[in-house]
Amino acid sequence: MLPSASRMRRGDQFADAIRRGRRAGRPMLVAHFSVRETDEPPVVGFVVSKAVGGAVIRNQVKRRLRHLMRDRVARLPRGSLLVVRANPPAATARSENLAAELDVALDRLLRRRGSEPRTLTDGRS
Repeated sequence: MLPSASRMRRGDQFADAIRRGRRAGRPMLVAHFSVRETDEPPVVGFVVSKAVGGAVIRNQVKRRLRHLMRDRVARLPRGSLLVVRANPPAATARSENLAAELDVALDRLLRRRGSEPRTLTDGRS
């Protein structure tokens, strides 16, 4: 599983990643990524709506995404916020296909990171 220190739990972190971050969309998922000017470890959050399926299916999709992110979280720079939102096709996707979609989205976001003009700071006003 994804380490506890790498799990996003606060609503403001979700909001920062979704509202201020870059987005990479794929048929099975959408990834939102932003980098804060801190030295904290990267954190990852997951959003799986009722459109994906019932409670059992949603929890299965979340578990699969957490498992896939376990090996990929080291690729994220310090201070990163990543939110992975599952689309309905993720419910029936094979793990290999879901992993490939996640890799494509992460590669796209990390490649764009060098040109990202917006960075977030910890200080809120």
